[in-house]
Amino acid sequence: MNIIKTNRVALMALARNKMRSFLTALGIIIGVGSVIAMVSIGQGAKADVEQRFEEMGTNLLTVRPGSMSFRGRHGGGGSRETLTEGDAEAILESCDAVEYLSPSVNTRKQVIYQNKNWNTSIYGTGADYPLVRNWEIDEGQFFTSQQVRGGQKICVLGSEVTQNLFEGAPAIGQVIRLDKIPFRIIGVMKTKGESGWGSQDDVIFIPYTTAQMRLLGIQHIHSLDVSSFKGRTAEAQTQIEELLRLRHKIAPGSDDDFYVRDMSDIAASAAESTQILTLLLGGIASISLLVGGIGIMNIMLVSVTERIREIGIRMSVGAKERDILLQFLTEAIVLSLLGGILGIALGIGSSKLIDHLSQMSTVVSVGAIVLAFLFSGSIGIFFGFYPAHKASKLDPIDALRYE
Repeated sequence: MNIIKTNRVALMALARNKMRSFLTALGIIIGVGSVIAMVSIGQGAKADVEQRFEEMGTNLLTVRPGSMSFRGRHGGGGSRETLTEGDAEAILESCDAVEYLSPSVNTRKQVIYQNKNWNTSIYGTGADYPLVRNWEIDEGQFFTSQQVRGGQKICVLGSEVTQNLFEGAPAIGQVIRLDKIPFRIIGVMKTKGESGWGSQDDVIFIPYTTAQMRLLGIQHIHSLDVSSFKGRTAEAQTQIEELLRLRHKIAPGSDDDFYVRDMSDIAASAAESTQILTLLLGGIASISLLVGGIGIMNIMLVSVTERIREIGIRMSVGAKERDILLQFLTEAIVLSLLGGILGIALGIGSSKLIDHLSQMSTVVSVGAIVLAFLFSGSIGIFFGFYPAHKASKLDPIDALRYE
């Protein structure tokens, strides 16, 4: 028997038992579909993390005060009051790798507008804060450097605060009160969405000088948000650290009274965590592929037992061992590949359904599809070889006598 005739016999045998063939392939279908769906969830989580850090700016550095220690007690990061407006001006003037910088102070206040009120975060920032954070204005404008220096009582609202206070009515030009102090609204930020720290839109921005004088009564800065030129983040970090050590008169070998955090490192760590999650989900789903392969081997062994006389007849009319081996191996491979194709459709459909019905985003990876398909074919060869080998080694005379 040539290869074409052998393959035709194998396909005819599968066609005679359509329901059995489908149920045999069902394990592979579910396995491949599960792998694609689980990997797409992991890839979606990774893409979501990368997108959020991209929106924040991966060239972003945050400078914060260090920990204050007194008689063995450590206050934690930010407990010292070491950052000043002069530090911000010096960084902009001396660090050529720094593109934008915004001093920041923050607090929480109850904001009042007519008969409505809302408790929200108040961020005192510089004029370049939208450039540092890659955040666009939706309506109106952000405050200018002159308005910051003048300590004007103006503000820019996040979209969530705008919705809760104005419920769709125009907000620009209206006056709200923070600690009984009137602030005129000059702008509304575009919606940013959720982050790992809650809603980014539940916020009000005011000039940091106004926040220092009017709301907090302080002269120091809580943090410095710095944006470096593209590709120069590490250089900017080094320049800032050297400059602040010099300005704060920190002796060689002594601990810094500040720390600089690189958001790209955090983004890389988050992406690595989601990649591990993807591999874990894919590994768990792959177990069902192995179960499907065992199911194929089991059914093929049953099929060999049922068709012993048929095998004997084919051998008696000239079929060789390799023809019988190829026939049953072809059946196993066809079942696996057919299950793989249907599993791909199931996996893609499941991923789209999860993306549509839940808040989880999914990304269907071409690599995952190809890998799952190749894996399903490999399972057909691996688990189909033993039943095929067993069938090919049957003695023709014993096979013909089998009842």
